[in-house]
Amino acid sequence: MDGMSMSTTMDASEMAMTFFTAYNTPLFSKQFTPNSTGQYAGACIFLIILTVIFRSLYAFKSSLESRWRAQAVARRYIVIADKLPESERIQQDPDAKSAVLSVNGVEEGVRIIERPMQGQQPWRFSVDLPRAALVTVMAGVGYLLMLAVMTFNVGYFCSVLAGTFVGEVAVGRFIVMMEEHH
Repeated sequence: MDGMSMSTTMDASEMAMTFFTAYNTPLFSKQFTPNSTGQYAGACIFLIILTVIFRSLYAFKSSLESRWRAQAVARRYIVIADKLPESERIQQDPDAKSAVLSVNGVEEGVRIIERPMQGQQPWRFSVDLPRAALVTVMAGVGYLLMLAVMTFNVGYFCSVLAGTFVGEVAVGRFIVMMEEHH
């Protein structure tokens, strides 16, 4: 340990390896250390709110994924005019929908067929960049919550559990896991 000061090193006996109930446990930094029971309660409330935000981010991501998927499906429509020879075959297709296409006052009967989604969607700046940013924020919040639990402080641990419960009750029904993310 040449060149290291003793104030930055920690002996294994100093690390908490069991749960404890001290109100002055640092949370994320030395500056965020409660000095009274009131401040400790505030830190616990902060953790509950942070955990609810974490669950809300999952719900928000799920709604964005649904919206992006609907947009991708909407881009996959094939419109076929009635005058094409294939139209007779398409008329029999149960997935086809009839519509009237009007361009400059000229109306023409068309059939609309939706192609099934196959494979992965192509990379899109408008989808993949916001998704990556959101997942990065979610990872950051998740790691902060993990660090709070790793303090082994019972109050912090219970606060994260309580926030998970409250968050799931509040927004859990909006969280739909996509098949490819299991």
